[in-house]
Amino acid sequence: MRFSFRSWMARLALRLALPACALVAAQFVPGPVFAQSMPAGAKPPEAFPHVKLTAGMFVIDAAVAANDADREQGLMYRTQLAPNEGMLFVFGENAVHCFWMKNTLIPLSIAFMRADGTVTDIDEMQAETTNNHCPRNNGVYALEMSKGWFAAKGIKPGMKIEGLPRAQ
Repeated sequence: MRFSFRSWMARLALRLALPACALVAAQFVPGPVFAQSMPAGAKPPEAFPHVKLTAGMFVIDAAVAANDADREQGLMYRTQLAPNEGMLFVFGENAVHCFWMKNTLIPLSIAFMRADGTVTDIDEMQAETTNNHCPRNNGVYALEMSKGWFAAKGIKPGMKIEGLPRAQ
């Protein structure tokens, strides 16, 4: 094969230019969706402490919201949850704790629990709504999962969630 000097230079220039173009293009690839819609000051999902819970034979990876700021944010701004991922809300008092879905982008199911982990109430919640979801019974925990999770796993009031951290 015969190459001219001009074609050799053109190929060399192309080889040098392609990596530079790829580097520039990589700067314009968007990051995770939740990072774009999360306001300044919001806690990213990986910054919450996590605990492993069990509901029957199912293991749950639960982010823990145990202070006012974390409970207020909850799962707001998230666009998805892994199949057995949720958020556990831990309260310092045995009371009726109500929830709403403002700025929560995904539909969720919530289980309210007593201090011993017994599920008292389960409710389904639509994304980005402001109606209250309140249990009929007092409790110290609430567990949010993807909508329909509890029904799909056969988890009902009267059953227990194990591995709960101590309520403060």
